[in-house]
Amino acid sequence: MGTRERDRERDKDRELLIPVATISDDEDSKSSSSPPTPTISSTSHGREAFLKVIRSWAWKKFMTGCVILFPLAITFYVTWGFIHLVDGFFSPVYDHLGINIFGLGFATSITFIFLVGIFMSSWVGASVLTLGELFIKKMPLVSYIYSASKQISAAISPDQNSNAFKEVAIIRHPGKGQYMFGFITSTVVLQKGIGEEELCCVYVPTNHLYLGDVLLISSNDILRPNISVREGIEIVISGGMSVPKLFTMIDPSGISATRTVNFEASV
Repeated sequence: MGTRERDRERDKDRELLIPVATISDDEDSKSSSSPPTPTISSTSHGREAFLKVIRSWAWKKFMTGCVILFPLAITFYVTWGFIHLVDGFFSPVYDHLGINIFGLGFATSITFIFLVGIFMSSWVGASVLTLGELFIKKMPLVSYIYSASKQISAAISPDQNSNAFKEVAIIRHPGKGQYMFGFITSTVVLQKGIGEEELCCVYVPTNHLYLGDVLLISSNDILRPNISVREGIEIVISGGMSVPKLFTMIDPSGISATRTVNFEASV
């Protein structure tokens, strides 16, 4: 009897020990499976950071390509359109004659413009141009269009005896420490009771190059930078993007002065 009782107690002890072992096994399995979780999350974060770097790099390179190709494309299309426009003046004549050569009308147009320049520089051409302008000025609407177009073309005319821009001028703006670009078109003499004063007629563009204000300013109050009229027009058309960083002022006699104006320091 004692042996049987001992066997029963051993069986009870075994039954009590089996669940404990199972629980410990489960805990061990859970503890062993839990560490991979942070490894997966860190891998996903690293992948997202890598993709962000790649996207940023690709976007910067794409924008760099756009910045480089955009002015080239604009220049190409404008030049190509100009060639087609000029070529269209005489190409219908060659098409009527059965000659279909691209560029022949453009070359003829350039030659024609050159010959017109030679002819209009003579006394006969100037007389013909004067008669034609008198006829155009009598037309109601066309006269305004012609006058505005002539003023714009005269601004870039190489003939300084015409009503073109004579010099680039820098005048003081009413605001303190501010300046304005302008173009000297002519000079006038103002008679006063105590004497005479020379004034310069300065055209200050306010809306691109076609609209602006005309100011009469004393020649002593005008700064004359050492830049050409063409460069001044480029500055106005580009919205100031082509403005030099340093100006050297010259006297009306054409001698460079020692005074310089650094716009970066004055702003």
